[in-house]
Amino acid sequence: MIKTVATRPFADQKPGTSGLRKQVPVFQTPGYLENFIQAIFDSLEGFAGKTLVVGGDGRFFNREAIQVVAKIAAANGFGRLVIGKGGILSTPAASALIRAIGAFGGIILSASHNPGGPEGDFGVKYNIGAGGPAPEKITDAIFARTKTIDAYRISDAPDVDIDRLGTATLEKTTIEIVDPVAQYLELMTTLFDFGAIRALFASGFRMRFDAMHAVTGPYAHAIFEGALGAGAGTVVNGTPLPDFGGHHPDPNLTYARDLYDLMMSPQAPDFGAASDGDGDRNLIIGRGVYVAPSDSLAILAANATLAPGYARGLKGVARSMPTSAAVDHVAEKLGVRCYETPTGWKFFGNLLDAGLATLCGEESAGTGSDHIREKDGVWAVLLWLNILAQRRQSVLDIAREHWGTYGRNYYTRHDFDEVDLSAAQALMTALREATKTLPGRTFGALTVEAADDFAYHDPVDGSDSAHQGIRVMFAGGSRIVYRLSGTGTVGATLRVYIERYEQPSGDLGEETQAALADLVALSRELAGIEKRLGRTTPSVIT
Repeated sequence: MIKTVATRPFADQKPGTSGLRKQVPVFQTPGYLENFIQAIFDSLEGFAGKTLVVGGDGRFFNREAIQVVAKIAAANGFGRLVIGKGGILSTPAASALIRAIGAFGGIILSASHNPGGPEGDFGVKYNIGAGGPAPEKITDAIFARTKTIDAYRISDAPDVDIDRLGTATLEKTTIEIVDPVAQYLELMTTLFDFGAIRALFASGFRMRFDAMHAVTGPYAHAIFEGALGAGAGTVVNGTPLPDFGGHHPDPNLTYARDLYDLMMSPQAPDFGAASDGDGDRNLIIGRGVYVAPSDSLAILAANATLAPGYARGLKGVARSMPTSAAVDHVAEKLGVRCYETPTGWKFFGNLLDAGLATLCGEESAGTGSDHIREKDGVWAVLLWLNILAQRRQSVLDIAREHWGTYGRNYYTRHDFDEVDLSAAQALMTALREATKTLPGRTFGALTVEAADDFAYHDPVDGSDSAHQGIRVMFAGGSRIVYRLSGTGTVGATLRVYIERYEQPSGDLGEETQAALADLVALSRELAGIEKRLGRTTPSVIT
């Protein structure tokens, strides 16, 4: 039976490109999740009788939220719901599934790399039929509806059994519970040479993959240990847990420190990798070498044709503006265009849909290609494995050879988390004003060549995006970039990106923070970080 429940608007339901993220107790407020899901469906047209994909990263409240989504979707007339068994479906696997079965769209329940648990974070994101995040015109419509909603429609039928494969019926809607890994694994076999990678492992090659008790555990067990024969024990922390084992599922050198320490030790295997809460980010570490995400994107672009799915070459590459220019040098040599976009995967989606780019990536450990419309952590690891299987060199040797060819972009990101929002906004306003007077000034050996507030004109849909981050660019290719991030749920995060380009003939073997020491000091001085934010050190360095 379908019932209509009277409700009232909540004032804080504005979704971003990553959906709506709040702390779990907020989503547990009676009517909060129900309102937002109904607002999504009220903002869409033409879905009657169509298919909706539903799944999440297994974090706390995931299972309960899936029941709400299913019952509201059935009450609103979707013809079929395809749900990952146990409520599990990584973000890239959801995108792949939406595209494979021609679904109308999908609801992904995740807060990505944010912490989980009863007091942790939760999120809801709507993806369109192309498999990517909803564009602004849809998220704006959803937000507008949340401000006027007065009722939601929901089935009062018993909960759906999401732990058993097969089909059932909810109202007039078919419920299909599917293996969350199967379709994704099938897609990966079309992109990569599984035979060559199996031979690599058979030769004695060893790997460690840290799933961080997040969603990629089942995928990693099935693909690395199963299909590729890496062997039991290759995957650690491979069982998704509602609180991610009490850890922060962000694959960086702070939260994946155990993996880093192992890879720098005498007991290191040949290759180390990790992924995040919902499976769309990646960490790559070779024996004795950490590969920064910006470098990883560049190395993957330079070697992509070694994998069958990219043997015909790249149409183009794209990177977010804060990401280092390492991939730009590769694109120039390949004779393809490199697009510099604002942060947000939707900008890549437009380029991928238009056939203008094949590979894309962000410094925040997100890398992907035109196989789906999301970044994809396991995909990035597989492309690295395919390259290693073909080149039969160590990660360190591949990185050194790459820098010797293209030069090295020393790069780091310093995050100042949970800072006062008003103070952070004032800091950005002051920097925006400073861009008018900084060009031509010198700071020691550094000369400011240009400074601006980055703006982007989308070559596909013609839209313009302003105020995307403050750039301070120095002669010779060095940069400092400042951005406020909205992916957290408490306060604001100031992200500072620092980069120095070293020619192939220069010193390519420095320790990163040492190589950037003068720029790091200048980044804090220019912004007045200690004075304005009261911080002397960043929360996280990547």
